[in-house]
Amino acid sequence: MNVLGPQLAVTKASENPGSWASSQSADAGEAPSIQPQGAICAKDTAEQPARKQRRPNADHTLGHIDPRRLARRLVVFTPTGAEIDMLVDRARQDIPGLGDTEVVHRVVSHNPDSFWAIARRENFNSRERRPEGFQAYLMLNHEGLRQLVAGTFKGTDPDTSLLASQHEKPAGIYIWCTHAWGALAGGMSLTLQKISTPLYRDVDVYSCASTPEGKYTLEGLGFTCGASYDGLVSDSVYKYTRAQPEAPLQPIYDNYLPDIETPQPSVTVARTMEELTRVFAVRSAVYMAEQRCPYGEEFDGNDFSATHLLGYVGQEPAACLRIRYFADFAKLERLAVRREFRGHKLARQMIRAGIEMCRMKGYTRIYGQSEKSLVDWYGQFGFRVPNEARELAFSEFGFVEILLDVDRHPDAVSIESDPYVIIRPEGRWHAAGVLEKSAARDQARPGALRQA
Repeated sequence: MNVLGPQLAVTKASENPGSWASSQSADAGEAPSIQPQGAICAKDTAEQPARKQRRPNADHTLGHIDPRRLARRLVVFTPTGAEIDMLVDRARQDIPGLGDTEVVHRVVSHNPDSFWAIARRENFNSRERRPEGFQAYLMLNHEGLRQLVAGTFKGTDPDTSLLASQHEKPAGIYIWCTHAWGALAGGMSLTLQKISTPLYRDVDVYSCASTPEGKYTLEGLGFTCGASYDGLVSDSVYKYTRAQPEAPLQPIYDNYLPDIETPQPSVTVARTMEELTRVFAVRSAVYMAEQRCPYGEEFDGNDFSATHLLGYVGQEPAACLRIRYFADFAKLERLAVRREFRGHKLARQMIRAGIEMCRMKGYTRIYGQSEKSLVDWYGQFGFRVPNEARELAFSEFGFVEILLDVDRHPDAVSIESDPYVIIRPEGRWHAAGVLEKSAARDQARPGALRQA
């Protein structure tokens, strides 16, 4: 595959032996390819303004893209033969000279994990799947990867003797072709999750760039140029190392690491009296000191019937959010960020963490009372002012009701959940708790239940 950057870029197929485009395309002219992130088709580019440069401190590497967020919007699945035909024919409109569809069928027949369809979730159902884009890989065996690095691999019509079968561990995974535009571009990360089974998860990923923009895209995803294998070194093949398993993604409401010094914002659930004291200190600094809210109004008697999220910048308590739970809705309130930390976008992270916390508890309606001047700010998370919204005033501020409808988290804690999950610490349902660890001990008091 030729990976291109966000601006229009064209390349001749003959320049890259791994590219899946027919050799005739070089004679017909330059053939644009589609790159993994925010691809622009040739016919669309004349009207497209130049994109802003990505911030240098933003982390968009494959290992730091949260597939759970993408899964809310996208679906990836194994397409049928007819769907492959349709997807390749559609891609051919954007990539003149794209290789023969029969080549794809031969590769997919050899290893069905090679081709994944991508669709927007709202357009997908099991009866009418409507695939919109695709991601194709070549699972290279030892000799296939050796030829890729040596520059002799023929990607336009790969020999299946150079490819690993479905239940064979490949030596390398080559990004063969991507046709995904706009929101569909995130599907690449979801397909990588599909090939993160024990058979594939420590296999490195390879690709090529034909333009400076493509180089920028690959490096932004975490690829490095100069791939080496079996004593060979390539100055054009890029490699993304997956040999070291990525640390498991922590939920956004529980990603604070107390023993690591980092300037990045993080969030945790306040579970101890010391952490609650930190929450109260932040609120006192913001509401009582800055806004001169009376003590009795700020600490209103609801703090010990709620969940408190505590935000950090490095190791410094910087923000907080309170969540209270009712029969059919949850309420976000008491959002506060210390003045000196208001340039870190921590308020956004706190709200997103609160929403995710509510979803994990099974709630689909989240309620709030916004200052009128902040209604648009809450709107960026999907909150709206319902038609029947009521206005209210307290502590010398005016408020209006806002509401957010969300999907229940697929892993929401429920009565059907593992009983050990139910007794884990609040907000830490993803990790084994102290009580289930204690289950390994012998039952020294087998008669306790009878005595009770």
